[in-house]
Amino acid sequence: MSPAILRLSKVAKSYGSGATSVKALHDVTMEIGAGEFVAVMGPSGSGKSSLLSLAGGLDTASKGKIFVEGTSLNGLHINELARLRRRAVGYVFQDFNLIPTLTAVENVALPRELDGISPRTARKLAMDALGRIGIASLATRFMDELSGGQQQRVAIARAIVGQRRLILADEPTGALDSATGDEILGVLRQCADEGSAVMLVTHEARHASWADRVIFLRDGLIVDEASQAHDPAVLFSQAQH
Repeated sequence: MSPAILRLSKVAKSYGSGATSVKALHDVTMEIGAGEFVAVMGPSGSGKSSLLSLAGGLDTASKGKIFVEGTSLNGLHINELARLRRRAVGYVFQDFNLIPTLTAVENVALPRELDGISPRTARKLAMDALGRIGIASLATRFMDELSGGQQQRVAIARAIVGQRRLILADEPTGALDSATGDEILGVLRQCADEGSAVMLVTHEARHASWADRVIFLRDGLIVDEASQAHDPAVLFSQAQH
């Protein structure tokens, strides 16, 4: 088995306290190895987005341990955590999180520059990523000059720029048509084939079919798991009941 890029051990997450506390995840244990593409499915409120945030160090677990490339996220100083995220983790957020005052190529290059790479090298890496996503021609445009689908592709390019070992994608094709969405999923598949660990949160069984393995969440618990020898659509239906 490939070495684990992401490992969660008995991870739980609660929001709030006392009578208003909401438990988003319960004792989740899982691994994603190098070169593996894993899809996470489940009904709304099942804990999918919470799982993604914890996996990338954007939020902290209430209990349990999280490791990225063998480094424990628990107790890392905020600067160390930020450095690890910039170096190893790429994100595709539902709301893009792009900077409107920067061009497409500047948005994509920024994480690399913050990690100490020269602006010239960071820009070259950014152009390569934009080219993989099919929008290199839009590199000098600002965000208000791009459609929602184009902005989403910029966000995906930012997530894959350089050699990210862990790529986390939260419904990355939501603003795209079916053909373009399939192209993006193909890029994520290629990233996994090149050695990255990829986690995709999706509610679409068709999108999950790109993955090597599908994990099903319900009420914050992993209730089923399947390789692609099974039909994700059938298992997703079973996991909801």
